[in-house]
Amino acid sequence: MALWPLCSFLLLSVVLPSGNANVEGDALYALRRAVRDPGNVLQSWDPTLVNPCTWFHVTCDGDNRVTRLDLGNARLSGKLVPDLRKLERLQYLELYKNNLAGSIPKEFGALKNLLSFDLYHNNLTGTIPASLGRLSSLRFLRLNGNRLRGRIPRELTKLRNLKILDVSGNDLCGTIPTSGSFSKFTEKSFENNPRLEGPELMGSVSYNVTCNY
Repeated sequence: MALWPLCSFLLLSVVLPSGNANVEGDALYALRRAVRDPGNVLQSWDPTLVNPCTWFHVTCDGDNRVTRLDLGNARLSGKLVPDLRKLERLQYLELYKNNLAGSIPKEFGALKNLLSFDLYHNNLTGTIPASLGRLSSLRFLRLNGNRLRGRIPRELTKLRNLKILDVSGNDLCGTIPTSGSFSKFTEKSFENNPRLEGPELMGSVSYNVTCNY
């Protein structure tokens, strides 16, 4: 057997990114294009590189799949992008203490392996997507210190693994669900939302109380 075809194949296997690396790299680069980065923390996010596992603030597993995005306190501004849903093995999405605006994409509900979702202390608006109730592995959900409005989706009470919840310091309204995983959270998780009516108590407070957005 000639060695040249074999060598060429091995070389291409090293140089060319896998299909997954292409998809995940494109998703991350979409975020880079959507934000302003005065501190150049995303400078290493070069789409011409083999895969995003070589980029700073990105962690991958042994299969070169992205599992962690650490961009907390990075002075980023701009908007979140739904493309991040393509990071199928993502476990940690850390974008806290930035100046991100706009809404939380409902597509984030597809991140089924997500353990920690930290968007606290940004300028996010809109409602909390009900699709986040599909994040069955989620343990930490911190959305405090934004400008989120609307009701707290009841779908979130189905997150059986949820250990920490913080939606304080927003503009949420309606009532506080108390069933499922929400039964263990104290008022501290919901404080500083002036339009919240208080917890549902055995049906005595209707979830459908008037909530003008």
